[in-house]
Amino acid sequence: MVGIPENILSDDGLPTVFAWMEAEFGGKVVASSRQARWRPLYFVDIERDGETLELVVRGDRVDTPCVFPLEHEMLVQDQMFKAGVNVPRVYGWHENPRCYVMDRVAGIPGFDGATEDQRRAVMRDYMKLLAHLHSLPVQPFKDAGIAHAKDPSEVHLVGPRQFEEVIYRSTKQRPDPFLEFVLGWLKRNPPKSVGREALVTWDSGQFHQKDGKLVAMIDVEIGHVGDAMMDLAAFRMRDTVLHFGDISELYRDYEEFSGAPVDLEAIKWHHLFFTMTNALSFHVSLAAPTPESDYMTNLQWVNETNLFALDALAEYLDLDLPRVVMPEPGETQVAVPFEHMVRSLTRIEAGSSFAQHQVRILFRLARHLQRWDQVGRAMEQATFDDVAALTGRRPATWQESEQMLEDFVLADDGTHDLPLIHLFNAKLQRAQSMNGPVGSAMARHNPIQRFDGRRVG
Repeated sequence: MVGIPENILSDDGLPTVFAWMEAEFGGKVVASSRQARWRPLYFVDIERDGETLELVVRGDRVDTPCVFPLEHEMLVQDQMFKAGVNVPRVYGWHENPRCYVMDRVAGIPGFDGATEDQRRAVMRDYMKLLAHLHSLPVQPFKDAGIAHAKDPSEVHLVGPRQFEEVIYRSTKQRPDPFLEFVLGWLKRNPPKSVGREALVTWDSGQFHQKDGKLVAMIDVEIGHVGDAMMDLAAFRMRDTVLHFGDISELYRDYEEFSGAPVDLEAIKWHHLFFTMTNALSFHVSLAAPTPESDYMTNLQWVNETNLFALDALAEYLDLDLPRVVMPEPGETQVAVPFEHMVRSLTRIEAGSSFAQHQVRILFRLARHLQRWDQVGRAMEQATFDDVAALTGRRPATWQESEQMLEDFVLADDGTHDLPLIHLFNAKLQRAQSMNGPVGSAMARHNPIQRFDGRRVG
């Protein structure tokens, strides 16, 4: 089983890292702060010869194994930089605690405050950057040790196999029927064209822009030699929160810069797989969270991207899936203390941005549990009804329900795809609605842009 490294980066290990950095750079650490997020990342300023170096120290994930080892992530970024790709420069590796150091780039990841013309200019530059990345000869990256397929006809499977076998299968804790359903569907319906090899960032759409100018591509943690179309698929999900514009227009930009047509059918396959990467990654951290887990972020991501997968399947099969009517909230004996806990958490001032983020995690968790107390039992019984209608036997517990449904999925050969999709439509909508209160950002589904251009939502 792949595990989380023991010597991960944390506040306790910073003095060792800072001493190493000061020796490496010949300067002094004058400021540092931890980013308020689920993965240890520190912004560090080093003063040297009258100038300030603005750096980032990046470590392993704390509640699920990295898809590729952290060393591989650093290697991909370093090789990209040396090949002239616009990514932050990498300075070096520190073994204990495990981390690497790179330049910190200015700007922001979204378009807050930007004009439409600025957004358009940035996105054209980003598509040009992707086209440039994909035009680079892949053999030097293979020779450097970057993950790739032995057989180019399997280039599209390098990353998916890492997610499924190295992360999910090796850490699986409990049934996950929808995940198994989509994985089975993808295997029964492989892409029709494969064999294109390119260095890909895969988790695309991650960059900083400033004043309408592209600053740099960032976060290449799952980069490898894959199918170029992977980078045209993954950012469709990120668009729901960062708003990149008309994706069809962005594909035309890519065609202009690359000189080759996009393979829309391959993009659809890669998009469907990528919608499942959160469920694959965070299966173990939801089933057996560590103390450092940002449980509600993981849960919201999984529930939301599961719905993205369902939306993609529905578009593939030309289905209109109905909205599910949710039960009215009930008032249990613990309704008052739940409300008291939620309100109390809003009044805590923790002092630092990272500590305040931890309070926010607990606040979101409290609202999720409060919502389950209000409607969870009714939702559970409705799913039991659906499972009974499909299998002919009613489960007695939620554990039995999940196992029965996964067993049914694994034994099926696609014969029951349509009834399963309709069952999962109801089940996943219920799960999403229990992320938090009705109308909250945590419980809201933000539909993805469709391939056929139809507006949804």
